[in-house]
Amino acid sequence: MEVNRRKFLKVSGTGIVSLSLLQLGVDVKPVRAYVKTLKIEGAKEVVTVCPFCSVSCHIIAHVKDGKLVSTEGDPDYPINQGALCAKGASMLSMTRNERRLAKPMYRAPGSDKWEEKTWEWTFEQIAGRVKKVRDKDLILKDAKGQTVNRLESMFFIGTSHADNEECALAHQMARGLGIVHIDHQART
Repeated sequence: MEVNRRKFLKVSGTGIVSLSLLQLGVDVKPVRAYVKTLKIEGAKEVVTVCPFCSVSCHIIAHVKDGKLVSTEGDPDYPINQGALCAKGASMLSMTRNERRLAKPMYRAPGSDKWEEKTWEWTFEQIAGRVKKVRDKDLILKDAKGQTVNRLESMFFIGTSHADNEECALAHQMARGLGIVHIDHQART
């Protein structure tokens, strides 16, 4: 945002007047409430569940013209009572961040440059590397001769940016491959 002298004086003057009114005991809560309604005026209110952990806090989402315009905690929900953790509070910014990567980026070993790749190429690389490690290191039987199907040379870590269902599927996939070393970044 470019700040010129006129904008600076407007913002400074508004701030000084606001602080003066506060000192005089003027209640600015109605003004704040009114300003908040301007952002969501005409938006459809949808109560949804935060997807980032198993607490399942309720979020009030405001959708206008098919786009998410505001999110806030649901004060009527007894679990979070309107409060949201950092992940839940960042839901709006995560959906509209222009720096969010939308395509796979790859940096070859020894290279200092990132290359844009297709999703197909990326999935083939991941699948091929997982299969190579699994074929090489899968332990079919333990010392007693019991079938164990363990893959101890690979580690799987979940992410709090996946919802509960995605995490459940990823966990089942890891277990299906025989991976025994599993953790999750969002655990408490």
